[in-house]
Amino acid sequence: MFAVGHMAIAYLLGKGSSKKLHVNLNIPLLLVLSILPDIDIIYDFLTGAEIHRGPTHSIVVAALAFIPIFIIYRKKAIPYFLALISHPLIGDFFIGGKLQLFWPISNQQFGLHELGSYYISITSPVNIALELSLFAAATLVLYKSGDWKVFFKADKTNLVLIIPIATVLLPSTIGYPFSAPLLLTEPLLAFAHLFYLVLFAIAVLKTLDYIYKERFRKSAKSQPTNLNLA
Repeated sequence: MFAVGHMAIAYLLGKGSSKKLHVNLNIPLLLVLSILPDIDIIYDFLTGAEIHRGPTHSIVVAALAFIPIFIIYRKKAIPYFLALISHPLIGDFFIGGKLQLFWPISNQQFGLHELGSYYISITSPVNIALELSLFAAATLVLYKSGDWKVFFKADKTNLVLIIPIATVLLPSTIGYPFSAPLLLTEPLLAFAHLFYLVLFAIAVLKTLDYIYKERFRKSAKSQPTNLNLA
């Protein structure tokens, strides 16, 4: 799946589970976790390796990484864990497949196609229609719930949104890792990417502006006041 589909699934899962569990949800952190497994795309680009859908998509690695988080935060960690594992278990399992779900225990690849079903590629009309539908549903919930407001508030947690901006949203919109930019091949999907890009950029810029102003105020207060007694 593209980033839009992964984030939409994670948001809907996180929203639903947090409501059932009666816990507050950090939307930016949830969305970052939903695309975090695709950090291996950047590793492939920098090193020339081909590990995409390998170790970073393993549910074994995800479970081990979340053990201390579950110990500390208990049920509050559940929506975030669901966001992380939804990437391989839902998005990529049905779209594309070829996942090393149980690495390092096994290097065997899993997916809907590997189980003998129809292969659905990331660029197929089926997937494009699915991702646009998920995007529409997630955006509607985001608006009706008022969660969109978090992106217009200064919060240091918002800085984590630099990760999806730099690793998946901007690169895929302008080209990498595809042969042509989404703006040319799938304009509707590119619009969905641009929607998140703008929203995330606003959140990051507002937070950086707040941090700068806070430091400026502290610096001004620390300056000695010169009194003219002449």
